[in-house]
Amino acid sequence: MFDTTTARAADSAHDPEQRPHAVVIGSGFGGLAAAVRLGARGYRVTVLEKLDKPGGRAYVFEQDGFVFDAGPTIVTAPFLFEELWELAGRKLSDDVELRPVDPFYRMRFADGTTFDYNGDPETMRQRIAKLSPDDVAGYERFLETSREIFEVGFQQLGHVHFGSIMDMARVAPDLMRLRGDRSVYQTVSRYVKDERLRVMLSFHPLLIGGNPFHASSVYCLISYLERHWGIHFAMGGTGRLASGLAKLVEGQGNQIRYHAQVEEIEVADGRATGVRLTTGERIPAEIVVSNADSAYTYRRMLPPQVRKRWTDRKLDRARYSMSLFVWYFGTKRQYSETAHHTILLGPRYKELIEDIFERKILADDFSLYLHRPTATDPSLAPDGCDSFYVLSPVPHMDAGIDWSQQAQAYRARIADFLERTELPGLRENIVSEHMITPQDFQDRLLSERGAAFGLEPRLTQSAWFRPHNKSEDVEGLYLVGAGTHPGAGLPGVLSSARVLDQVVPDASEFA
Repeated sequence: MFDTTTARAADSAHDPEQRPHAVVIGSGFGGLAAAVRLGARGYRVTVLEKLDKPGGRAYVFEQDGFVFDAGPTIVTAPFLFEELWELAGRKLSDDVELRPVDPFYRMRFADGTTFDYNGDPETMRQRIAKLSPDDVAGYERFLETSREIFEVGFQQLGHVHFGSIMDMARVAPDLMRLRGDRSVYQTVSRYVKDERLRVMLSFHPLLIGGNPFHASSVYCLISYLERHWGIHFAMGGTGRLASGLAKLVEGQGNQIRYHAQVEEIEVADGRATGVRLTTGERIPAEIVVSNADSAYTYRRMLPPQVRKRWTDRKLDRARYSMSLFVWYFGTKRQYSETAHHTILLGPRYKELIEDIFERKILADDFSLYLHRPTATDPSLAPDGCDSFYVLSPVPHMDAGIDWSQQAQAYRARIADFLERTELPGLRENIVSEHMITPQDFQDRLLSERGAAFGLEPRLTQSAWFRPHNKSEDVEGLYLVGAGTHPGAGLPGVLSSARVLDQVVPDASEFA
């Protein structure tokens, strides 16, 4: 871990205006984590945020007394947050309470079967024995495999900079040994035979924008990561973590500017020299860190002549994650039998995923993630009420779907499904609601093609094959967030900021 005492001592030794200036574009978790780390290393940091509050995809909506987390709701690997608070001389527990969630997920299968998935080995053995007795031993072998993948994929490679093809060559033997060429679903299917268990153990790539039938088996590490650290919820909502990080940045004497949209990263002699806002204001900097969508950063913020690797042609040929349709709603009654996290599965698995990722059509059926944060924190809704969001994976904007015409009808179909399966009487109890569609991801969050997670996580778009944390095209430009290494999800974007410690020069080098 970085030596926080030395960092703070070095920081205090400089007049703030004399410290080298780092501009961070975007205040998502990757950008805020980068800002804290750079501040601890002696940089003067300015975070520029397009919206009116921090969080990026982790934006918080407050409406009619309800609090809705717009983005990530599943907190794993809490040590990555604890590390950031330590870098700022504080404890995470001083500002945010992380409460364990059990079960991790309630799985509701199309046949009506439910399964409460958690991290306790004995409980899981008993539940699997009840669901599919012949698969208990296979499940335990799968967990051992996921542990081996976790030790390589997360602990050894998740925080390492892949700056050259040789870095990739060095890990190739491990990837071959772990059969990184197999998909998550193929790997799971080697261990369990019951299709419900195959779905339950292979759906995790969808949480980071991946197709379980194409995402590398490396992403099986998520199963062990959850078991190792558990799943937590930030009391007050995930937005409490974003606002807490923003306070850390400001507590370091640094600045976050809202309603400040970057138009261009300025480059001179191959080096980033600052940024220009949409207002025309220019902000000089020694280094620039982009937490914007990586494809948007290269395509929209940099002139074509400086892009030798991430050209428009390369970006056009890349594969992007699916998008999301998210419906937020508050009810005037409580659904106390509904778990905090519920996965509601439709009758098709592979075929539906192919509709989303390959055929890019809006199917008649769907599988849903239902979030009920008031199961853990009732303060997120008025007394006697519940706060929800339901998320449906859908194709990104290349599908050509006109969401201004389709959104209400799609929402109505989801409401029908929820009333039948999980939330009886839903329609008559809704008192507050709003929706986010792929159009919002494209227009409001500036995501290429409205993809909710940036580049699709597959073997040929992982590690060295992703946009690098240290730009290959522009000196002094660095990338964090879902579109760079290691990828999407809270552990991924926080780890991308951790990689900067290896590639960003010490502030003293600019003296």
